[in-house]
Amino acid sequence: MNDKNGQVPTNQFYIERQNETESNARSYPRKFPFALKSAKGSWLVDVEGNKYLDFLCGAGTLALGHNDPEINQAFMDMISSDAVLHTLDLTTPVKDEFVHTLFNLLPTELKDNAKIQFCSPAGTDAVDAAIKLCKTATGRDGVIAFSGGYHGMGHGALSLTGNLGAKSNVNSLMPGVTFFPFPYSYRCPFGLGGEEGTKAACAYFERVLKDPESGIKKPAAVILEPIQGEGGVIPAPVEFLQTIRRVTKELDIPMIVDEIQCGVGRSGKFFAFEYADIVPDVILTSKAIGGSQPLAVVIYNKKLDKWTPGSHAGTFRGNQLAMRGGIVVMNRVSKPDFLKEVREKGDYMRSRLEKLQEKVSIIGDIRGKGLMMGTEFIDPNSAKDSLGSYLGSGEIAARVQKLCFENKLVMEKGGRNGAVMRCLCALNVTKDEIEQMLTIFEKVVIEVDKEVKEGKFGK
Repeated sequence: MNDKNGQVPTNQFYIERQNETESNARSYPRKFPFALKSAKGSWLVDVEGNKYLDFLCGAGTLALGHNDPEINQAFMDMISSDAVLHTLDLTTPVKDEFVHTLFNLLPTELKDNAKIQFCSPAGTDAVDAAIKLCKTATGRDGVIAFSGGYHGMGHGALSLTGNLGAKSNVNSLMPGVTFFPFPYSYRCPFGLGGEEGTKAACAYFERVLKDPESGIKKPAAVILEPIQGEGGVIPAPVEFLQTIRRVTKELDIPMIVDEIQCGVGRSGKFFAFEYADIVPDVILTSKAIGGSQPLAVVIYNKKLDKWTPGSHAGTFRGNQLAMRGGIVVMNRVSKPDFLKEVREKGDYMRSRLEKLQEKVSIIGDIRGKGLMMGTEFIDPNSAKDSLGSYLGSGEIAARVQKLCFENKLVMEKGGRNGAVMRCLCALNVTKDEIEQMLTIFEKVVIEVDKEVKEGKFGK
């Protein structure tokens, strides 16, 4: 294809065509104005031949990076064998292997009592399916979610999501959702921070649910992310997860853990809830579980399986390529040595970012687990809150993101006001690639910090 002047198309050519044809809801092209031609491992190449280090990787979908040789070979072998690729919910040897590989990675208590529901292929579909499942099983209608949580953009999942910007223009979302505070030490909802803030969140959750005058009916489910992703990379403290599990068990309320972004090895454990040594009733997984292809599943305790045939369906719940790719991902990522490396890489990255924090005035907090890391940017010229923290600055984070892109590093923002830069790189990222990322990131942050100090920022 040539552009209107007969030249080889540029990034701008494709971006302009996209602007003319795609929905105004598109977001990533506004931050990353390029057109992609190829990708390998942790690297992207645009149509002009520019090479970028990818620390977004499909929002964490590409656990083993782009075009992993073993996954691609599994895809090619399957396609060349005339294997069925679309099966609705009919079973196949590939599906059977996928299910049992996944079940063998569950805690024993759940593995011995597990059922699985394959959904339409996005994570938001798994969330909606889980809510339907728990409402059906309990006969109740309310759901408890947490401030800062993100569960998807579907109508039901959006109602469980904390971000008000995404909800402000959508009326009549699913009723009966009650939001509770999520421990966030740096910006504690109770104004306490640290262990005191965690204990307050635990006590508040338990006391409200056990209070006959709370005004909140016993819900059909409690849903949370063990590590909030879009909410700003906020790990749930172990004590908090254990409290939620204990209280929901005592009150016979199904506990749903949303592992769609933080699961499949990203935290340094196969499932992030494993850090708390708990066993939830329902696990949601998507993104990386499909080996780069669309797939979403709900794993749950069979005591909840009160559905009748056809109670939940979806045309694209039989994606055989995704299951084949997912088997490769699970077999590699679940190995103890692989997970140990994820933790070690994350620890190294965190230590470097903390050293950078000491040199600049615009980083307020570094947090995360494994290769799910967040850097919260602040405005050092703003007023401090009750905990002594400066206001988060989405404007400064956006400047950092823009300069990173100009230096050929792709990273995404999130958190309150978009103030948190997030690491969602491939889990098999090399140490050299981490060094290259940190070199670019440190250079950019120091440059933006200088702009802020000199009063040039925003001009």
